[in-house]
Amino acid sequence: MMMFPFIRTITVAVLSVSFFPDSRAYAAGDSLLVVFWNLENFFDTEDSGGGVSDSEFSPSGDRRWTPGRYWKKCNGVAKTLMWMSGKYGRMPDAVGVAEVENRRVMQSVIKGTMLRKYGYVQVHRDSPDERGIDVALVYREDVFRKLGWRCLAVDRDAEGRGMKTRDILYVCLERPENGEKYHFLVNHHPSRYGGEKLSGPGRMAAMKVMVSVCDSLLEKGERNIVCMGDFNDTPSGTAFGLAEGVLVNMAAPLAEKGEGTVRYGGKWELIDMFLVDRGLASEAEMKICFPGFLSVRDNVHPGLKPLRTYTGPAYTGGISDHLPVVLLL
Repeated sequence: MMMFPFIRTITVAVLSVSFFPDSRAYAAGDSLLVVFWNLENFFDTEDSGGGVSDSEFSPSGDRRWTPGRYWKKCNGVAKTLMWMSGKYGRMPDAVGVAEVENRRVMQSVIKGTMLRKYGYVQVHRDSPDERGIDVALVYREDVFRKLGWRCLAVDRDAEGRGMKTRDILYVCLERPENGEKYHFLVNHHPSRYGGEKLSGPGRMAAMKVMVSVCDSLLEKGERNIVCMGDFNDTPSGTAFGLAEGVLVNMAAPLAEKGEGTVRYGGKWELIDMFLVDRGLASEAEMKICFPGFLSVRDNVHPGLKPLRTYTGPAYTGGISDHLPVVLLL
């Protein structure tokens, strides 16, 4: 069993006092801060026989994924979420993540770092993904009460071919002080590996599952629907046509301005985003979070890029090749 080495959180303790707001100040009010972040191959350090990636990310594996490196990443995630409290005026109330190996990983983040004082809990279930990576949702128990959740399988693509990809996680949370419900769907749609012709039907299938749930909720008179995730496509992608008329893509205006969450060949692409119901869209704003400590200079192209944990086989000490996105409500 992995223990939480609290001594490793000392590096976070030197941050400004503004990173440690009084948790009681954020239990009330009518505003919310929601975050999504693809944490790029966030495995624990144990090789439990879960496949090639599980073996690779272990102390004896090709990546030399040691406890020290693991806890540095845990504290880096915590540092970023606490940075957001100074930037946006409150700690994140709900955080969706992708590419985490198992429940233990996010438990390390929310209980083994300075985040433990904010009362985060998680919702997670292992999915059939061949790489062994899942999505999860963490939220603050003093802000939300969980009403229910389930995992939605995406096991067939749009052409009926079998798939082993990430489930879509649906979680219904309620704000106890006013009884208002929020419906969160955390996504990590199939990658673009193999090109659009081969991979596109998988993303169409995942989008169809997500939109079907949202349609059902809206037909029942529900509101406050927040779909978040790594959609592995830009807002102009074909699959997003399925969501038109049902959801509003909060990322579209940012993409039109050339903003993005991943960088390839010196160009930004916006593939991590929020889609919300029309009623919520008028009260929401999406932003891309890019503090300096998440960046590194691009030695090939002008500008900055996200600082990854590994660049090729070399350990570089960052967190992810994706930037986090936030939704201000």
